[in-house]
Formats: sequence, C-alpha cells, structure tokens
Amino acid sequence: MWLILAATLISTGNALIRKIFGTSSNAWLEIQWYLFGAMFLLAAGYTLKHNGHVRIDIFYNRLGPRGQAWVDLIGGLLFLLPMAGLLAWLAWPMFHEAWVTHEMSPDAGGLVRWPVKLLLPAGFALLALQGVAEVIKRIGVLSGHMELPREAPEEEV
Repeated sequence: MWLILAATLISTGNALIRKIFGTSSNAWLEIQWYLFGAMFLLAAGYTLKHNGHVRIDIFYNRLGPRGQAWVDLIGGLLFLLPMAGLLAWLAWPMFHEAWVTHEMSPDAGGLVRWPVKLLLPAGFALLALQGVAEVIKRIGVLSGHMELPREAPEEEV
C-alpha cells in the first residue's frame, strides 16, 4: 500500500518537474519501475493468503469445501510450489551477479540494479512460503482437523 503511494508521489513529482523545469532524471524513472516491481512481487504471497488471485471458477465454485481443498492442494503441490521455487532459484544467480559486479543501469544517472533483482527471488520465495501454508491448510481441511472460512477476496478501502 505504501509502495503505491510512494510510486504515485514520485511519478507526480517527476512529471511536474519535467513540465515546469523541462528536466528529468533517469533515476526517478527507474525508482518508479523498481517500486512497481516491488508492488507485485512482494504482494503475491499476501494476495494468495487473502484469496485475491485471479481464478477461472467454472468448476471450482460448484465444488464443496472438500473438493475445493483438493483442487487447491493439487494446484499448490503440482504448480504453485514447483514454479515459485524454480523461479526463486533461477533468479538468485541474477541477483548475486548484480551484487558482486555492482551492476548499474546502463542509462545515464540510472540506479544500482541489485535491489530490484533481489525482489525476484525474495518475492517468489515469499509466494512459495505462503503456498506451503495454504497446502498445510488444505491438508487440515481434508483430514478433518480444520474448516476454512468462506474466503472471499477482500479489499480494504
């Protein structure tokens, strides 16, 4: 939520400075890009926790709680966890190389690149951790140890 505010303020400030003073900075453009990436990558696990990911619910909504738990369990084990883990693992060398080489943006006045490259493995690792939590919850439902509340996506305004 705070990243959205920061990105909006930076974007507005950069646009005003460009229009009023006729100047701009690549660093301001890049920080907007970094914040935009952080919003999506770091919020993916949170969104999963609150059932906010987009689904095609043609059959899912017709299933009972146990059927939905099976779909979520199989999807988590076969798709979510392997892909999130693989993407975090594949992104780590990119971050590490940027860190070791002190990679900078090729644009004049650009920013250092390792922080944004760290968002990739961190975001997918957080998504995988939440995926593990969701799999455990579905196992709890299927074993009769817990009941999931009707998880409608919610949005605070």
